[in-house]
Amino acid sequence: MSRLRSIVFYVGYFIAMLVCGVLFLPPSPFLPLKSRYRLLNLYNHFIMSWFKVACGVHYEISGLEKLPAGPCVILSNHQSEWETVYLQLIKPPVCTVLKKELLNIPVFGWALRLLRPIALDRSRPSRAMRQVLTQGVQRLKEGLSVLIFPEGTRVEPGQRRRYNKSGTVIACRAGVPVVPVAHNAGERWPGRDWVKQPGRLSLVVGEPIDTVDRSPEEVLAEAEAWIEAQLVTISGVPRSDQASG
Repeated sequence: MSRLRSIVFYVGYFIAMLVCGVLFLPPSPFLPLKSRYRLLNLYNHFIMSWFKVACGVHYEISGLEKLPAGPCVILSNHQSEWETVYLQLIKPPVCTVLKKELLNIPVFGWALRLLRPIALDRSRPSRAMRQVLTQGVQRLKEGLSVLIFPEGTRVEPGQRRRYNKSGTVIACRAGVPVVPVAHNAGERWPGRDWVKQPGRLSLVVGEPIDTVDRSPEEVLAEAEAWIEAQLVTISGVPRSDQASG
């Protein structure tokens, strides 16, 4: 049944991408940034709803009321494609730090280019770090929030990877709060398997973490401890005690 549900989901997924490419992409470059986000995020809204219906997934989302009014840095664990789509919706406009290869995907990548992401060449880590620090602070000062996955890549449910401090560095430099997010999306939308799984998908937004007069290392340690504690609670897969990377 999960395979059949997944096939139905992907039919709708690709039809939605085609519609977005034909109807939404052509006018988007001519719209102000906020209007561009609202238009292109119609695709994200559809995918989130379609995934829920087609694959038998029940969302449990909590803590959205804790999001600050102004720009912030959102730090989330990374397990699947689901959170890259959903987290665009919680505080638009949001600038996502991502690998530059994603921008070459037809339609999807073209839409990403219009949302002013920070696209990194991961084969050149020192240059990528400088790019995050420079463009991240710039985006925050322009009023955009920044979404960063501090693990740097998708991590299988239950596994752990060392967190990178680039997100907390730019938050401290810009004087904006860090908002930690934890979820178990990889248990429903696996990162390395096309078959989706029915069941509960939980996402929790934490209290904003103040960065004023605090070091990036201190802020990161607090955000990581909160995310890991939440994952122990919401995950159906036991957490590893050791972080890799």
